[in-house]
Amino acid sequence: MYEDMDPTDLALLRAAQDGIPIVPHPFRELGERLGLDEGTVISRLRALRESGVVRRFAATIGHRALGIVANAMIVWRVEGDIERIGGIMASFEEVTHCYQRATCEEWPYNLYTVVHSRSREECEKIASRISEATGVKEYRVLFSEREYKKTSARI
Repeated sequence: MYEDMDPTDLALLRAAQDGIPIVPHPFRELGERLGLDEGTVISRLRALRESGVVRRFAATIGHRALGIVANAMIVWRVEGDIERIGGIMASFEEVTHCYQRATCEEWPYNLYTVVHSRSREECEKIASRISEATGVKEYRVLFSEREYKKTSARI
């Protein structure tokens, strides 16, 4: 799968996926592990980002430590302009994921949003606000009961 990728870029991505160190020169430190100078690391990561291999650099926040303990997937039955409605749903700051999915006879929901909040009640209120904003009245709020695994994509 990764055979066509430059071996140095692949090694750089593998090293970076475990996190960038919080130090004054994180790319220098990352480069030292790989035998690269800081400028080379930065230019290669920039090129990977510009080519679309790397979509973004982001910090991961421990949401549970901040009191964000309620997670809900809200499934919506959208009829009509799903692109427009999906855009409205995705614009809510509480929505972290918004996906269109195929339906089946037993499960008519075709748009999925994920929200995180401090309580189940807040998640329900967010769902109600989204419903009001979009006019979509048929939805279900599904709460996480237990987390078994949470990781980012790995190469």
